[in-house]
Amino acid sequence: MASSMSSGGGGGGGGGEPMSPASRLFHSPKFNCYVMAVMGCKTSVNHQVIKEGLRETILKHPRFTSKLVKKGRKTRWISTTIDLDSHIIVPEINSSEIEFPDRFVEDYISNCTKSPLDITKPLWELHLLNIKTADAESVGVFRMHHSMGDGASLMSLLIASTRKSSDPNALPAMPAATTVKKDEKHKRGFLMVLFEPLMALWWGLVLMWHTFVDLMMFVLTVLFLKDTLTPLKGAPGVELHTKRYVHRIVSMDDIKLLKNQMNATVNDVLLGITQAGISRYLNRPEFVGANAKKESSSVLKKIRLRSAILVNLRPIGGIQDVADMMDDKSKVRWGNWIGYIMLPFSIATQQDPLEHIRQAKATIDRKKHSLEAVSTYACAKLVLSLFGVKVAAFIIRRVLLNTTVAFSNMPGPVEEVSFYGHPVAYIAPSVYGHPQALTIHFQSYANKMIISLSVDPSVIPDPYLLCDDFEESLKLMRDVVQKKPVEDAV
Repeated sequence: MASSMSSGGGGGGGGGEPMSPASRLFHSPKFNCYVMAVMGCKTSVNHQVIKEGLRETILKHPRFTSKLVKKGRKTRWISTTIDLDSHIIVPEINSSEIEFPDRFVEDYISNCTKSPLDITKPLWELHLLNIKTADAESVGVFRMHHSMGDGASLMSLLIASTRKSSDPNALPAMPAATTVKKDEKHKRGFLMVLFEPLMALWWGLVLMWHTFVDLMMFVLTVLFLKDTLTPLKGAPGVELHTKRYVHRIVSMDDIKLLKNQMNATVNDVLLGITQAGISRYLNRPEFVGANAKKESSSVLKKIRLRSAILVNLRPIGGIQDVADMMDDKSKVRWGNWIGYIMLPFSIATQQDPLEHIRQAKATIDRKKHSLEAVSTYACAKLVLSLFGVKVAAFIIRRVLLNTTVAFSNMPGPVEEVSFYGHPVAYIAPSVYGHPQALTIHFQSYANKMIISLSVDPSVIPDPYLLCDDFEESLKLMRDVVQKKPVEDAV
């Protein structure tokens, strides 16, 4: 059976699609970024079935059958004939000789990051590992260059390639967007209607002020403002180090319980858990010293620790067939449509664990009343067009290097799905190539929340401790909510 196929113009005919400025940015020498997506399956994997499935879904997307070709001064995506056998890697694994399967998979993924993808073919590959781990019977590892698209694009593509386990012909259902129902005008009081224009003016002025302050903080971070040096902070050159990937699966029901009881969003809860987990980690005796434990609370409060959060700016519709993703009428636009916000974490030990969620919610509510993400995206486009990729990469690299953590939260299917007939146990995405020692991804899937960490082992030698602190923080919050009345929790 043939394992090659072509798309569009075949072996490179036609003018191709020009590389976007953001895609060129992700190919700059000091900002060469990749996307990793680890998918655990509940059965052993059949690579022939996977190949046939890819032909019917992902390979219909032009980006996955196009390679980069430099024509003159410009680089373009040119359609090409691909050999699936060169993109799907199935290593021979003797499970009986492997004492620690989970460690083996982690080492395998880390080794994948040591070498770049072959630029002479489409920039993706899929590794299929038939080895039983603690959370799955087999593991698939996608590796894609970040120039192919942002997280929303690539996750939409991956999820659109799956089907409901309960109905093999149905696309997976995604979490419904929550909307705030506005009061009808006639139901509001006369004074409210009268002063509404003044309130709107005040709202607009505050929005402009918040945006100005956030942009000034962005500029100061580019120039000189750095996070405190902590056991989580990477040094210059960290983007070149081999990363280690670990994940921890927690209950989505626990997160929903906190969300409902705290009148918060899932993102508020996840940021609260992150803040609490990082605080616990930095308060460990091996970092603060056994004798300094009493003074650690005041020391933690002095720490400046910020996260660079990627914000998806694209309009998201429902899950759509992969073949329609590049259609002009599609609601899901392809490419890198992401802005940045810098989120400060309040590092402290709290007697009430729920205080972390309250603080995270207050910070996020303040950030929502700002155009920081849109402004940073617009500024990046402007710098790219005026000064080129090198200057834009330098600015973004400075921001990431002067902050501590990269953070992302991606919604996934609300029920279990299958990947070409293989029931999925978990999905754990991550990235590498950016100058930070710690990257945190939260990925929801059915009744699970997967905490996916990418770490520089020279900075964070035991990432399982950090996973433990995240899990313990969630447990403490859940226990408090279950013991307290609803009105006391909020």
